[in-house]
Formats: sequence, structure tokens, C-alpha cells
Amino acid sequence: MPLPTINPTATQSWKKLQEHYKKINNVHMKDLFAQDSDRANKFTITWDDFYVDFSKNRITEETFNYLLELADEVKLKDAIASQFSGEKINQTEGRAVLHTALRAPNNAEFYVDGVNVMPEIHQVKQKIESFTNDVVNGNLKGFTGKPFTDIVNIGIGGSDLGPAMVVESLQYYKNHLTTHFVSNVDGDHVNEVIKKLNPDTTLFVVVSKTFTTQETLSNANTIKDWFLKTASQEAIAKHFVAVSTNIESVKSFGIDQNNIFPMWDWVGGRFSLWSAVGLSISLAMGYNNFDNLLNGAHKMDNHFKTENFKTNIPVVLALISVWYNNFFKAESEAVIGYSQYLNQFATYLQQGIMESNGKSVDRNGDAIDYETGTLIWGEPGTNSQHAFFQLIHQGTKLIPADFIGFVKSLHGNQDHQDKLTSNFLAQTEALLNGKSKDEVIAEGTDASIIPFKIFKGNKPTNTIFINKLTPESLGKLIAIYEHKIFVQGIIWNIFSYDQFGVELGKQLASKILKEFGTSAIGNHDSSTSNLLNYYKNLS
Repeated sequence: MPLPTINPTATQSWKKLQEHYKKINNVHMKDLFAQDSDRANKFTITWDDFYVDFSKNRITEETFNYLLELADEVKLKDAIASQFSGEKINQTEGRAVLHTALRAPNNAEFYVDGVNVMPEIHQVKQKIESFTNDVVNGNLKGFTGKPFTDIVNIGIGGSDLGPAMVVESLQYYKNHLTTHFVSNVDGDHVNEVIKKLNPDTTLFVVVSKTFTTQETLSNANTIKDWFLKTASQEAIAKHFVAVSTNIESVKSFGIDQNNIFPMWDWVGGRFSLWSAVGLSISLAMGYNNFDNLLNGAHKMDNHFKTENFKTNIPVVLALISVWYNNFFKAESEAVIGYSQYLNQFATYLQQGIMESNGKSVDRNGDAIDYETGTLIWGEPGTNSQHAFFQLIHQGTKLIPADFIGFVKSLHGNQDHQDKLTSNFLAQTEALLNGKSKDEVIAEGTDASIIPFKIFKGNKPTNTIFINKLTPESLGKLIAIYEHKIFVQGIIWNIFSYDQFGVELGKQLASKILKEFGTSAIGNHDSSTSNLLNYYKNLS
């Protein structure tokens, strides 16, 4: 069954929300808390090791009920069922969307074109586990007989951002192997990485579904040329593995067929870290930790699939996001992780969210006259407090923010953790309450600067409090945002799983690249022609 094609602005709940917004627009959250002593409990979800407080939002019970009605009117429950049943909900590319199958237990059943794909998923997992164990334990060695010390992941987009983020986030759990990531086609990037490496002890993982991606192949070939300065062609088979569907091209590169890990077209790149694309994750911290990451995501999948929308974490977060994006016209959302380990988390979400829901055509193929997508940005706290929080606190823009924190530190320094958590809690309180003129005066502030020290407050936040950063809890966290993307896409009546918007620039880049080797310049606008000439004259 295809996804519903319901224009959200034509629903009764949307119209109710429009009228409701006029009444609540200027209401201060401080007053909402004062009026209801049980507000925090009403707008909190406790699930497993997660505590999600969404009470510091510009919503009332009436708002929440209208948003839940919207979810029902756009037939979200049916859409969720279609995704998990393997329907080809990526209709523009004729594909199912089944990254959830990658983290399901082996006895589960997920069907694509009438075939249960779980046996082949299990087979690939076994291969990842076996390969990981052999590398980590030193059973697989390089061409000089030395065990591997370094892993280099060569990929871009989802073949880089997901694995890189997880390896960074879970570095506390890493083993003796050092993992590096090469993504940008910038030659300075790849050369900065390889100058630190010993070819004798480095394993390279080339990740490209088609094995035609320009950035990935350019970097892979540069690395291969560097490697062959000290090794024979035959040694490539011992040091290079691939995650790809293009078996022949991979073999032509010199990679042994036994070292090719398959991919599936029903897994989008930005949702692929759960597949063999996550091989570098498994190598970096051992297969058991990789498996725990998958298990955490699967637990969130079950929560999303079965939980009532009122207490469904991804659904609630998505509805609140739509509320701000479409009614308050808040264009961006900040994601602030109060853990330095999460310093790549917002970067990872940028692709997942902005590539998925950055669409201006609905599922009927018609132009959209309402806002879709959100701009995602963020950095870890407390660093971000000393950077862009000024704009969130006292700027003119409404910027909803997700605060993500952990009760327990990994290294056990309680003094640091208490200071970190005090900031984590204080910032959401400050954004809620602000500081009134009377409070500023009471501090003995000089009259001439009183206006500059007033904080309006009423700045919305969600707080996601997690007991501890583990592979399992990270899996749950990532899956929350994956499902949030899905829910928003359903509400906005768009296809979240294609990314045609990234293609035009790549096509034009290929055309321009050919012109570098000739004196002629093709048909471009005058600005591009001038820039082309400037580069050719100086390069």
C-alpha cells in the first residue's frame, strides 16, 4: 500500500492548530508552569533508560491533543505499518525502506518483494563478526606478517558520517585499533591521514554502494598508489576490503572477492551505519559493542512501532518540531549534547534530517506552499554555551533546542559530571524563565545597562536524559531521530528517502572538470566563467 497523500494544511487539526496558535503565540511558559503544578509530569516520557521531558515547550494540553489529531489525520499509524512491512515507501526510487531490519533479531521476518531478507542480513552479520574477530585478535595480518594497528574508512555521506559519528561517540569502548576517516575529495585531507600511517599495518575499508562515487574512488586510488610504493599488487588483497554491490569493479580494483561486504538498495545511505557500512564501527570497538548498538536501535524501533502516540518519543518530538516549524516559523533547531563524545552528533543529523526532508514537492508531485525540513546545527555543551548560546538566549530568532545529557560519566569523575550536569539543567531553566527587568534591577545593575541584561525567556527545549552513554543507548538515541525524520515526512506529505537534490551539482562538477584540461570553456553564466578562468590561470 503506497503512503497516503494528504495535504496537512487541508486537515481539520491543522486548521485548529492555526486558530490555537493565535491564542497561545504570546503565552509565556513560566505562566503555564505556574498554572499547573503537574505540568512536568504530564509532558514527560520515561522509557527504559531514557527520561524525556518536553514540558519546556510552548504547548498546552490542547496543543498536544491537536498535534496528536494531526498524526491521526495524516494516517501516521498506517504509514508506520507500511514501512515496517517492507512496502516500497521510497516510491520515487521504487524501493522499500528497511534499515530497521538490519537491527532486528535473527528470528524476525522482513519481506522485500515477497522474500524474507533476514537470512541474508544474518549472513552478512556473521561475516562482519568473523572478520572483526580475525582482525582484532591478530589472526588476519598485513602483507609483511604484522597485525593491523590502524583502520581507514574511505567513504562519503552516509558511508562516512554515520560510522565516524559512532566511532567518535563510543571511543571509550574502542580497542587497540586506531580508526581514521577519509571522505572529502580534497587531496590535502587524504594526504594528512596517510602521512600518519604505516602501510604494513593499515587496513582500508572502501565504502561505496556503486563503487563509482567520485570522492571515494579518488581517495581509494590515491591511497592505493601510496600503498603500492612499498607493497606489491598482490598485497592489496590483504589490506583492502569493500562494502559495495558492484562486485566486478571492486575485483578490478584488486580487492579479494571474499573481502566484499554486500549492501542492499532498500537501505538509504544516511541510514546505513547499521549495515556492513558499519564495518569500521565493529572493527573499532569489537563486534559485541556493534551488536549492542544494533540492539538498542531495535528496542527503539519496537517502541516507535507499538507505543501510543501520546507517549511515543519519536512521534512526540516530531510533532513538536512541526509545531514550531510550521506555526511559529522557526527555521532551525539546535541539538546540544552534554558530552564531548557527541561532538559529531549534530553533524551526523544534518545529513539525516536535511537530506531527507529538504523537499519542496509533495507526494502528489505538486509544489508545496508550506514549510518543510528544518536547519539542524549544534555543538557539545558546555563549549556551545561560550559560543552561540548568546543568540538563543537574547537574539531575535526562535530556536527550539534538544538537550541531550547523561546521568553517569564514563570515567567516573563525579566533580566534573556534577558541573557538567548543573550546566545541562541550568541552561534549559534559563531559557524557560529568562530574567525580568525587576530581577535585573534587584541585582543592583546600573540603570544604563538594565535593558541589555534582560532575558525574555520562553525559549523552548526538549531534554533527553539518559542514564549512561553505552553502545545500546546510542543506538536508541540515533533511532529516535531516524523515526522523527519519518514522522515529519509523513506529516509534510513528502518523500523522505530520495535525495535527487544532491545530483545536479555533481553533474555540473563532472562537466567543469573536463574543461580544466582544455582551453575552451563551455556555456556557463558569467560568474562561473570568470571563476573558471581564474582557477585555470593560477593552478
